[in-house]
Amino acid sequence: MNEFIITFRESLEAALIVGIIYAVLDKNNLHHLKKSLWTSVIAAIIASGILGILLYNVLENAPKGTQELLEGVFMYITAALLFYVIFWMSKTLSNRDVITNQTKDAAAKNGMWGIFFLVFFAIVREGFETALFLVASTSIDNNFSYGGFFIGILIAVLIGYIIVIQGKKIQLRPFFKYTSLLLVFFAAGMVAYGTHEIHEYIEEREHAEAEAVVETTLTDAAAAPEVHAEEEEYVYNIFKPKSAEEKPESVWYVEDKESGDYIHLLNDKGLIGSFFKGLFGYNSNPILIEVILWFVALFFGLFIWRKAYK
Repeated sequence: MNEFIITFRESLEAALIVGIIYAVLDKNNLHHLKKSLWTSVIAAIIASGILGILLYNVLENAPKGTQELLEGVFMYITAALLFYVIFWMSKTLSNRDVITNQTKDAAAKNGMWGIFFLVFFAIVREGFETALFLVASTSIDNNFSYGGFFIGILIAVLIGYIIVIQGKKIQLRPFFKYTSLLLVFFAAGMVAYGTHEIHEYIEEREHAEAEAVVETTLTDAAAAPEVHAEEEEYVYNIFKPKSAEEKPESVWYVEDKESGDYIHLLNDKGLIGSFFKGLFGYNSNPILIEVILWFVALFFGLFIWRKAYK
């Protein structure tokens, strides 16, 4: 679901921009510049793909002990950008007049290179946002829907073609309005997940420092007491996994082939729970600060959404 919503919104914006520029070139008999336009589109798509791969590899290959901190900061940045996109999209929705004037100006002053860079930076901006959102979504639920990804792109391109090239009138604002509402929950989930990752980083650092103090202050390593991490105080901890010995007689529990435990469907590792985790930041055992910041981000996002689409 996340992949479809993200790629559809961002690809539709890019498709509208490209379509408007193409229509301007066609209307003004600047056919020789169309090759530059399509070359720029291909180059921007490749650049966006490379950026997405780099972002994913940076998070996956972060130095041990800093990955949680890096992911947490990344989630905060992505959530902030999502809130910006929600507000910005409602105000612009591809302003045809602005893009038309930019195209004419670029063609008159710099010709092929002017069109190339105009299209390139417009598409790369959308691609950069898409890469950020998709990498963040994948980091949360460790899953990626290629079906949703490609379907979102194809439908966006089709609608962009129908609107700009065929001249059909389609009301896009209602769609952006309600998909933006979903993105509010998505952004709030990123804030919660980012908080969870940063908390884990802090806990690991404190635990490591405590062990280091014990090792340096006690001369007899064998006598050193074992350091235990303090038990977390969860706001709630529901749908705990059950061992094979506890094998529950319920259709709500499914065996996990890797661990051998039985996972409830509403656990954040279960089939339904993992879907809610990726979409809304659902967690079946959150800490207090995680829940508080989820609500803060949610109400902030709803405020922006209501103001943008009132």
